[in-house]
Formats: sequence, structure tokens, C-alpha cells
Amino acid sequence: MTLALPLALRRSLVFAWLLLLLLLALVLGVALGAVALSPGEVVRALLGWEENPIVTQLRLPRVLGGMLVGAALGVAGAAFQGLFRNPLADPYLMGSASGAAFAVTLFAALLGGLSPAFAQHAVFQHLPLSATFFGFLGALLATLLTLVLAGGVARTHELVLAGVVVGSVLTGATTYLMMQDADRVRAVFAYTLGNLAFLGWPSVRVLALIFLLALPPLLLLGRALNALQLGEETARSLGLPLEALKLTLLLSASLLTAGAVAQAGIIGFVGLVAPHALRRLLGEDYRLLLPASALGGAVLLSLADLLARTLTRPAELPVGVVTTLLGGPFFLYLMWRRRGWA
Repeated sequence: MTLALPLALRRSLVFAWLLLLLLLALVLGVALGAVALSPGEVVRALLGWEENPIVTQLRLPRVLGGMLVGAALGVAGAAFQGLFRNPLADPYLMGSASGAAFAVTLFAALLGGLSPAFAQHAVFQHLPLSATFFGFLGALLATLLTLVLAGGVARTHELVLAGVVVGSVLTGATTYLMMQDADRVRAVFAYTLGNLAFLGWPSVRVLALIFLLALPPLLLLGRALNALQLGEETARSLGLPLEALKLTLLLSASLLTAGAVAQAGIIGFVGLVAPHALRRLLGEDYRLLLPASALGGAVLLSLADLLARTLTRPAELPVGVVTTLLGGPFFLYLMWRRRGWA
């Protein structure tokens, strides 16, 4: 007969394992790739003892940026699942992914004629900060449009429906723009598959700033999300200003999602899988689930990107393909297990 671990100890172990896995993902992500590096080379480059652009200019910003993207999607997914009281909610529920894809496609169209030698990521190599700004703006505008169509944050079910409508319309508009130029199709298609290859130090700084702005409000609202799980009437009876709380949750989570999508494209299932898996280990306390989902999302996306870079090296897969292959079966499992959940 085995004794169950005390709840506090089990939760501490979960966070310890997440931090350990995050450190392991950082080391492996910097060391492995098309060109494998020894641990000594990695350490010397990180300490500045020798010049190694592969470590300092390519892999380290990519790994750190990927961790920030994964953390943003993970914590945003947990916030949306708590807000809508639905474990199948994900960060793209408000139409932000479709808005970002449409805005980046529009940016590519505004660049004018594209050369026949158009490379896969030329949109991001040419004025990448402008492309990022367009994607960020598109994601936020799509979220605001969803809020307007739903009539505000009070109508939770209408928000889901409005998000589906906005996403469908913007996806259709994106497809129309893409079909105007075959080279543009390749560029935007690579973006919509999700890719960390074009993350550099500027992307890391932008993501870190967004994370610092949006994460604290979400963490402070962990107790409010716990109250929402009891139902809106119960939460209102406790004196919580639900409309203001919902709006803060939506804007903060959408800001994180918009930043992640603008920098790395559309990467599915990270914001769905990480919070749900950690909920089974930590329970429904969002004061713990939100920071744990950030760590879990960072670990999940970092390891998925490592697979994307090593499975077919020297070529690499878009990381969105890897997360889809891993997350798709998990999503079907959730639907089967939670068919009667409400």
C-alpha cells in the first residue's frame, strides 16, 4: 500500500520538475541542431570566453524567445479556460490568430511586387519589426471586434460564438489575399504553420516586455478565477466586479496571445495541453495553475522546437506541425473524456 504525497509537497515537486525541465530544454536547445555543439563549447560561449555566433546570435535568442512564446500561450490558455469554465478553450478563442494572420498577409500585400527568388521567410527578413507590429495589431483588433460583436464581456457564451465568426471571416479574407500571389502564399503559409526560426534578440525583448505587462494582472486575478469556477452568481455574491475582472482577463490574455502570434506565427495546442495537463497535477487553484501553465507552456514549446530542429536535420520542420501532431491526439482524448462536461 502506497501513501499519497501531501498536497503541498506534491505541488512543490511539480514546480521543481517544471523548473528542471525548463533548464534541460535550455541546455539541449542551445547545444543541439543542424550542427551539434559540445557542452564545453556552449558553456564557453555563454560565459563569453570564446566567440560562437551559433550560440549567442542564433540558438540562444531562439530558445529564450520560444520559451517566452510558450509561456505566453500556456498562461493565456489557462486564463481563457478559467474564464469560460471550459477545459477545451485555447488562447485563439477570441479570433486573435486569424487577426494576426490576416494582418501579416495584408502587410505582405502592401509590400508590392515580390521577386521570383522570394525566400520562405522573406516577409520577416524585410522590415521584420513592421511585420510583427502588423501581426500584433491584427490580433488585438480581432479581439476587440469579438468583444463588440458579443456586446461586451458579460455575455460569455456570445463571446465564444463571436470569436468563431470573426476568425472565420478573417481566415477567408487571408485566403483571398494569399491567392493573389503564389510567392506570398508560401511566405504566409510558413507563418501560419508557426516557426521560431526568425526569432532574434529584438523578438526576445519585445516578448519580455509584453510578458511583464500582461502577466502580473493575470496572476493577481487567480483568486477571482477560483471564484468564477463556482458560477457567476456566486462570484457576484462575493462582491467581485465581474465585468471589470472579465475585461482585465480578456485583455491581458489577448495581449499575451497577440505578442506570441506576432512573433512566432500560429502555434496550436500549447495553450490547450499545458494548462489541462497541469490541472490534473495541481488541481483547480488558479493561483498555482497560472504560473505553472506559463512554465509548462515554455517547456512544451521548447522541447517541440528541439524535435522540429533535429528530426529532419539539417532541414527543420515548422514547430506548429510538431505541436499539432503531439496535441491533436491529446485534444481528441479530452473531447472523449469531457463529452458531458459543462
